[in-house]
Amino acid sequence: MIHVFIVDDHKMVIEGMQLLLKDEPGIKVVGTALSGEAALQLIPTVKTDVVLLDINMPEMNGIETCKHLLKEFPNLKVIAISMHKESSLIKLMLSSGAKGYVLKNAGQEEVIDAIKIVHGGAMYLDDTVNAIVVNSVANGSKQRVESPFPTLSKREKEILLLILEECTTQEIADTLFISFGTVETHRRNMLIKTGARNTAGLVRIALEYELHKK
Repeated sequence: MIHVFIVDDHKMVIEGMQLLLKDEPGIKVVGTALSGEAALQLIPTVKTDVVLLDINMPEMNGIETCKHLLKEFPNLKVIAISMHKESSLIKLMLSSGAKGYVLKNAGQEEVIDAIKIVHGGAMYLDDTVNAIVVNSVANGSKQRVESPFPTLSKREKEILLLILEECTTQEIADTLFISFGTVETHRRNMLIKTGARNTAGLVRIALEYELHKK
């Protein structure tokens, strides 16, 4: 029996995964968590073989959660479940110890295959993710070598510059004529891309790698 734990900040995604795995022989969902912090508390309380881990979560993102989990439980198998397709983000998750990467639009058979293959000791990348990684290696640029992070979008760089100028979220929203929520969404995406736990970490990484200039 493969004991699976699901971590995602959306209840609908968790319920969908549970339904998808419900009748699969040899696989049992033993627990769920809506955040990285909750996962770190709950996973030690149940027998877990494979963790299906979302990347884009508030506070502690999937990359940070993966690192903490594997530091405490090095034999745990982690599969990233995400909508992100950027090669640098995929590589960042894999370099953090994840043994699989599956897009959220994957079908039932693909998710089940990923769980069984990773549990068996091999790595699993779905066809789309594998093609992205292969193309990234084949077309590697100087930028990818210098920085391990995905390239920020134009809007993200605009927001990052204002964060570096110590503007508040509301001030950034007013300056760029966008909503408060939109600023927070972009901020969260930058945390995900860089693996930073908070805005202070984002600022440190941005200055170190000059992300606002690239």
